Amino acid sequence: MLTAYDYLWAGIFDQAGVDSILVGDSLAMVVQGHSTTLPVTLEQMIYHGEMVVRAVRRALVVVDMPFMSYQVSVKQAIRNAGRIIKQTGADAVKLEGGAIQSETIRGLGRADIPVMAHIGMRPQAVRQLGGMGKIQRQEQQLLDDARAAEDAGAFALILELIPEDIAGRITASLAIPTIGIGAGPRCTGQVLVGPDMLGLNEGFRPRFLKEFGELRKQADKAVRDYVEQVRGGEFPGAEHSHQ
Repeated sequence: MLTAYDYLWAGIFDQAGVDSILVGDSLAMVVQGHSTTLPVTLEQMIYHGEMVVRAVRRALVVVDMPFMSYQVSVKQAIRNAGRIIKQTGADAVKLEGGAIQSETIRGLGRADIPVMAHIGMRPQAVRQLGGMGKIQRQEQQLLDDARAAEDAGAFALILELIPEDIAGRITASLAIPTIGIGAGPRCTGQVLVGPDMLGLNEGFRPRFLKEFGELRKQADKAVRDYVEQVRGGEFPGAEHSHQ
């Protein structure tokens, strides 16, 4: 799984064989430049979800439910998740929480809306957890959250910033797949933020991230070459001009 926020990158990831694409509320940070995921709105998630779905031919597309789009009530969650599915054409939604969101997960299931749950470090709970990037080590609570999400009907579970051994025990205890980010290799699958994996975000180097590309360096060079050639009169040349 990788996150994508637009038509271009979603199409590249899909064609390259990624099994699932997450339209993450991380777009608040990656695309919009905020310091947390909290500011992104439901309308913005739908807008980006539409672009991603239009590009995808085979991968499972999951759209995040943003902060305060599902926490008020089950009725609110069903209404907003229904908008996401109906307006984007996505396959499923994702929400943060395990036991505390079990009734919401159940309600969405009754409305025929597939749900991926998310436990461990929950970015929408950044205020309560005391900041981003906090490793979650409360094993019994994490196990209870995982089982509650599965029992409520979640089809998969994101495990974020959880020690490898705990994530492994959670995965072994469930029938549904786990998708890890900063949770080690014993999860069923893995997710990374697309631009982070590509090496586009300068200065962001958490322990769990492996950069599989250096696209920021390549983009910087390409732009500098373009500027230099335009200013120097090398571009456009005769081969780029109509006669």
